[in-house]
Amino acid sequence: MSTLNKITPCLWFDTRAEEAANFYVGLFENSRILRVRRFGPGGPRPADMVLTVDFEIDGQQITALNGGPEFTFSEAVSLQVICDSQEESDHFWAALGEGGQESRCGWLKDRFGFSWQVFPAELDDLLDDPDPARAERAMRSMLSMTRIDLPEVRRAMDRA
Repeated sequence: MSTLNKITPCLWFDTRAEEAANFYVGLFENSRILRVRRFGPGGPRPADMVLTVDFEIDGQQITALNGGPEFTFSEAVSLQVICDSQEESDHFWAALGEGGQESRCGWLKDRFGFSWQVFPAELDDLLDDPDPARAERAMRSMLSMTRIDLPEVRRAMDRA
């Protein structure tokens, strides 16, 4: 049995914890289901219904909980997917966004209503350009986007 990290995010679902965990594990490399725990008889939900799923996506351990309809996700909590390239960013943007809802600045909600930030790592370098005017143009460009488009951010930076 795998031991969870000392600090592990827990995502509260109504009934779709196992479905979500399987989706995330299938999307990210180096990912796996660690443990599925079920409700027993006499619990607050039907016996044998999934209670929690402990899983790992690319080294990050997470727990998904079928806690009931009392709570839902908000943009106040999200997971960041920092990508090595525009192509990788576009891949995760499309996959996580399918059946979900796009937002601004690389944020989206997946089909389960959970928020993600998807962006290429190079964006940080562009936003931290040593020339304050270029960095400002990069920021303005990024703030106008839904999906982060690095070539467009670069073009905006080069406009005088």
